Amino acid sequence: MDITPTGKDAVTTPHTHNHTEAFLHMFESKHVKFPTFKHEHPPVIDINKAADEQMTMGQKIADKVAATVGSWRFIIIQSIFLAFWLVLNSIAWIKNWDPYPFILLNLALSFQAAYSAPFVMMSQNRQAEKDRLTAQNDYLCDTKGEEEIRHIMEHLDHQDTVILQILQRMEIQHKEVIFHLSQLDPEMARRLGTDLQQLSEEIIDEGKDITGNS
Repeated sequence: MDITPTGKDAVTTPHTHNHTEAFLHMFESKHVKFPTFKHEHPPVIDINKAADEQMTMGQKIADKVAATVGSWRFIIIQSIFLAFWLVLNSIAWIKNWDPYPFILLNLALSFQAAYSAPFVMMSQNRQAEKDRLTAQNDYLCDTKGEEEIRHIMEHLDHQDTVILQILQRMEIQHKEVIFHLSQLDPEMARRLGTDLQQLSEEIIDEGKDITGNS
């Protein structure tokens, strides 16, 4: 049904015209503004790559020695070498160059332990420094994530405020539409008002259910 009056049925009173102009003027300066945030954070750093690029030659040698000493390959080779040394000196097959109690072998093992331990300690110190850098980088990432979440929550709160303002403006506009319809067709205005009221209640109930579930 067309309820727009045309021709001689169109009636425009000065009061209605002025009220409409005031209603439109009320929304002319209304603009929705969302807050802006600066996302200036340090870049993501690959700790392993950054630490490897800063390694000195001594640190690289220490890592190689520590990796070699702390491997099954080194244990197996050294065990075979010690067994071969003990057997040859026990049976004196070629020449008994280190008789029992194998003082030369003990001296060689002491030298090996004395020199390999500092290499292992240097490698462990470098690994501890890398772990410290990793912990610092994790802290920075956690701080950045917390700040981003705070911005998101502020943005969501602002959206709730804007949505509430929009609903209030729609309510005002709804009342204005009902007023104009009541001038044309009171019965239609009454039915439209009832339907919109029920729709508003359903929207409010759905919002409460979503809020309660979250």
